[in-house]
Amino acid sequence: MERLRDQVEKESRDLSILGAVIDDGPIGIVRLAEETGIPEHKVRYSLRMLEDDGLVEPTPQGAVPVDDIEDRVADINAGLDRLIGRLEELEAAIPAAEAAE
Repeated sequence: MERLRDQVEKESRDLSILGAVIDDGPIGIVRLAEETGIPEHKVRYSLRMLEDDGLVEPTPQGAVPVDDIEDRVADINAGLDRLIGRLEELEAAIPAAEAAE
């Protein structure tokens, strides 16, 4: 559970940074850290991950969203909806499993 919690926190941080890049890009690391309250080293790491995922691009002025970001965000939201559904299924199964014990 701890690993899952850490991953969710990392993804939440990445989404906060992605939102700031979409809203304010081009935007640099220092300004992202100031606006999000996330330490610069974590901003840098998240930007690298977002770039690897094809969601942002670096420019000399700072990070910018990719041209088709709306489609990519829609795909992310659909994936999150599926994940939420699956988690709800698992949550419903837990009381049944506990009652069987």
